[in-house]
Amino acid sequence: MDVDNGHADAKVSEQQKPAGRGGWSAAIFILLAELTERFAYFGLSANLITYLTNELHEPISTASKNVNMWTGLACILPVLGALIADSFLGRFKTIILASIIYFMGTVVLVLSASVIPLHRRKAVFFVALYMLIVGEGVHKPCVHTFAADQFEEDSEEDKKTKSSFFNWWFLGIMLGSFSALLVVVYVQENVSWVVGFGMLAIALAVSLAIFLLGIKRYLDKAMIIDSIDAGRSIRDPWRLCFLNEVEEVKLFLRFFPIWLSCIVLALSLSPTGTYYTKQGSTMIRSIGPHFDISPATLQGVIFLTSLITTPIYDRIFVRLARKFTGLPSGITVLQRIGIGLFMSPLIMAVSALVEAKRIGVAKDHKLMDNPKAIVPMKVWWLLPQYILTGLSDFFIFVGLQELFYIQMPEAMRSIGGALCLGALGLGFFMSSAMISVVQKISLRCGEEWLCDNLNRAHLDYYYWLLAGLSALSFCVYVWIAKSFEYKNVQRDDVPAEEELTSINGHQDGEA
Repeated sequence: MDVDNGHADAKVSEQQKPAGRGGWSAAIFILLAELTERFAYFGLSANLITYLTNELHEPISTASKNVNMWTGLACILPVLGALIADSFLGRFKTIILASIIYFMGTVVLVLSASVIPLHRRKAVFFVALYMLIVGEGVHKPCVHTFAADQFEEDSEEDKKTKSSFFNWWFLGIMLGSFSALLVVVYVQENVSWVVGFGMLAIALAVSLAIFLLGIKRYLDKAMIIDSIDAGRSIRDPWRLCFLNEVEEVKLFLRFFPIWLSCIVLALSLSPTGTYYTKQGSTMIRSIGPHFDISPATLQGVIFLTSLITTPIYDRIFVRLARKFTGLPSGITVLQRIGIGLFMSPLIMAVSALVEAKRIGVAKDHKLMDNPKAIVPMKVWWLLPQYILTGLSDFFIFVGLQELFYIQMPEAMRSIGGALCLGALGLGFFMSSAMISVVQKISLRCGEEWLCDNLNRAHLDYYYWLLAGLSALSFCVYVWIAKSFEYKNVQRDDVPAEEELTSINGHQDGEA
């Protein structure tokens, strides 16, 4: 059976359609595989700043830039993976290839921390790091689109189910990520980095095995042909890959302003895996008399927030909203993204206020020039910014994935998923560049920001700068979203109109 992603225009025959909940019976295998893969990814990324600073002895600013560059590349490479999937191999084969590369990267990672000599460890570590991110980047855009492909396009019930699927898909990702922060981070810091990295390799092997177990349940869309292809002795894959080149260009141009307005979002996300973690390491982290929580584990609050929010949103809010809007998803995807973007400047404002409080406590206890000292302030002060980040992630990422899936041509859905990640990737690159620019400008003005001594790094000023940029980005998004026109995906007799007029739920168009 040649499982593929479905490039054909023709509809699936009745014999090929899954009955009842057939879409879920296939998608559940893909969801479980993705849950395990997220466990592996966040088992590395969540504590990467700690490994770079404590084990490889990089300065905090250098390590932060390296983390942001690596994370940015993780969001940019999906564009390559999407092109490979939509134009050459198909989503299924691309997932298999990427999983193998991904797994090999984790194996090299384990070797770099164990048998490689110390003077070569850093070089091999970065080779492994970028091997891993190539596999992860190529893998990422194909999985959720391949899972969504398991649901039928011409069924009203499946349209509602698919909208719900994106919420539960996000919950699965959060569950895998949260598990990694509870288990892998603890092992890395209290057992050994080698064992922690080894857990990632095992997780990826399990992920691939789960994915392959569901092979007999996936839709065989690659075998579907229409009347034109039926008359050919050799199938033309390029004709099936691109439905209408002119329309695709128009669709991309329509997405482009929305895509650009989300780039600044990554600026408010970048501190969660870098400066937030280093701030937490300077604060009181005790739980009881004998246990200190790892500062990287606090990122689990982001995922825990999403885990709690998803069922409430999907089972309560969406059903209530449907009664007023008539939309399967409750509110429009642009409204959902807008709510998340509205939270971005709030996250940075709260972060700035908390950091100012931490600096105040450090001054009171005369710890400004003692960066390794623990500031007598509980790490729980950081919880509000993590909680807001979790809420923002839930609204933005699910909204972006659903928007790019339902609005892109079928043959370009992997590319659509990759583009929404690509915006974040550019934002993380921008974050690395901003750190360098802020350091140079502040040094010329008298005192360097973002130095190794966090007590004198003026992180609160940096957060206020990000808050201003995020607020500007939100205003641009609202202006652009008001004039956005949707592709009609539900009724052919109703023209697409403007769907978002305000973030408060008022709508003029139909999804």
